[in-house]
This record gives sequence, C-alpha cells and structure tokens, in this order.
Amino acid sequence: MPRPTDPRFRATTAFQRHVANPLMRRMPLQTLLETTGRVSGLPRRTPVGGRRTDGSFWLVSEFGERSQYVRNIKADAKVRVRIRGRWHTGTAHLLPDDDPVARLRTLPRGNSTAVRLLGTSLLTVRVDLDR
Repeated sequence: MPRPTDPRFRATTAFQRHVANPLMRRMPLQTLLETTGRVSGLPRRTPVGGRRTDGSFWLVSEFGERSQYVRNIKADAKVRVRIRGRWHTGTAHLLPDDDPVARLRTLPRGNSTAVRLLGTSLLTVRVDLDR
C-alpha cells in the first residue's frame, strides 16, 4: 500500500498516535476498541466514539479502510470493546453499504463532529457483542 500523502490524514493520524490515543487509553471510562495486530498478533487498543444499541456497538471510522484498526479487523474480526469501563467481546463487521453520515447522526455528537470534520473516507463498523 502506498504511503498516504493526504496532509489531513497524516496530521490527524500523527496527532492521534503520539498525543491523543496514549492519553485517552488511560482514561477509565473512555471507550476502547481492541483488535489483534495483523502483523504482530498483539492487542492494539484504540480510543473510539460510538454507541451501544441493543446487542451491538456502532462506530464510524474517519479514514475507512486506511485506519489501522480497520485493517486489523479485516485480518481478524474478533475484537473487544471497553464500554463504561467494562470489556465486551464481539465480532466486528465493516459495512461499506451503510450511510456513515446518517449513522453519525445517531452517535454521540462530540465524536461525530470530529469524525465529520477530520474524516476523509468514512466507514461504518458494527460490533456484534457476545451475550
């Protein structure tokens, strides 16, 4: 895959990787998505915004298939989600046919606004939580 050259993508992912994510992962009530690294096999935790609805957790990736956690999901769909401090296991599904802009209207406003402003290629992700 060629190196991304979009300045917004590069600036946002650099900020997330080096500043925001390390801080947010430490916040006990921050929602986290844990995937398995497709190369390393190690757990990878990413702060996300989304909403639990019945037996699923919904989120929108701001960089679609360019997001590292989406690439990890493509390799192994088994994930964990920390919601309000509790871990839940589940299976992630990438939904390219879902309308991510409409989906963002159903998710928490603060994160949805940031995703709309910073995102370049939105992709809906649904995690079906194990019961």
